[in-house]
Amino acid sequence: MDMFSGHINKLIEELGTLPGIGQKTAQRLAFHIMNMPKERVEGLSQAMMNAKTHVRYCKECFTLTDQEVCPICANKSRNHKVIMVVENPRDLAAYEKTGKFEGVYHVLHGAISPMLGIGPGDIRLSELIQRLQQDVDEVIIATNSSLEGETTAMYISKLIKPAGIKVTRIASGVPVGGDLEYIDEVTLLRALEGRTEL
Repeated sequence: MDMFSGHINKLIEELGTLPGIGQKTAQRLAFHIMNMPKERVEGLSQAMMNAKTHVRYCKECFTLTDQEVCPICANKSRNHKVIMVVENPRDLAAYEKTGKFEGVYHVLHGAISPMLGIGPGDIRLSELIQRLQQDVDEVIIATNSSLEGETTAMYISKLIKPAGIKVTRIASGVPVGGDLEYIDEVTLLRALEGRTEL
């Protein structure tokens, strides 16, 4: 038996489909939204619609942005000769929080996973290789310390090394199986500073 009306149940159901949101959190969020002033609910709704309509991939690094080129790639003071390769925009955000990396990024939007049928052609590897035609000194591979992340790192290393570009991997400090977005800034910084050449 439903405890609430159809509209509230639908809101709880939709919120519950978001990642990391269980039934209790979805219910708590729904009640919070119901208690918000109408203008704030409209603002939240409009912000979601605007993001969905206007956000796209940066034409250089493939992170999310509402411009043709993201603020990091557009920043002339960043070192464009050092590219850190990450699996998703959340990992990029995690490294940016350290405030210590001065290079640029390349977002793969996934990792190689033969078990899931994800091959090199399913992630943004060809775009990375295209970027390496420019003047690049180092590629830092900062994929997750999972089987898929390690597989991707080794594949990228074998692909890039013949071009004579230095390839490094973030150091330990990031636990095996850990997702970068959940790791604190100090651990991420130690992993970045202790990276090793592949």
